[in-house]
Amino acid sequence: MDSRQWDERYAGAEFTWRPDPNQFVAAELADLTPGRALDLAAGEGRNSVWLAGRGWRVTAVDFSRVGLTKGRTLSAARGVPESAIDWIVADLRDYHPAAQAFDLVLIAYLHCDPGRRAVVLARAAAALAPGGTLFIVGHDLANLTEGAGGPHSPEVLYTAEALRAGVLGAGVLGAGVLGAEGAKLEVLRAETVRRTVRTADGDATAIDTLFRGVRHG
Repeated sequence: MDSRQWDERYAGAEFTWRPDPNQFVAAELADLTPGRALDLAAGEGRNSVWLAGRGWRVTAVDFSRVGLTKGRTLSAARGVPESAIDWIVADLRDYHPAAQAFDLVLIAYLHCDPGRRAVVLARAAAALAPGGTLFIVGHDLANLTEGAGGPHSPEVLYTAEALRAGVLGAGVLGAGVLGAEGAKLEVLRAETVRRTVRTADGDATAIDTLFRGVRHG
């Protein structure tokens, strides 16, 4: 889907998803010390607003202006100061975050072709400050046959093995991409996780891939 299609999807008065943070984002990141966070593919801003409410200074990036406008509305409703979140309308193919500038880089449910995903992952890794956390969650390939909801194109889905290889591969962390000799990313989690979702037929299980790593050096 392109930005116009996402604008149309987000155009309703209600939120497309619940305005609370993704459950894995909340569970995994709640104990981090607030600093600078980069939320790539921020959508309607629910994770950005949650982070800002916990003291993070957030840069929220998405190519849907409508989605980010709803994020601003949610932020105001939650009492988050305007200065806590920078809302940036940009296509991730063209967006270049500052190198080594963020204590947290979050990518939640970004589903695109493998080539574009590799570019985004490389820039996300390069944006991490020493000690920074990279957190990724998205629909797993197994969700196609065993889970509920999510995209129906296999090429845009994740697996733990492919995501680990993509993040740690030469195209992401090799050849000095992080900009510091000896810099590396320690993988803390790379696995399949499950969550309960509501459907027209009742509760069902969705299957996701979760990745968490921390930069050293």
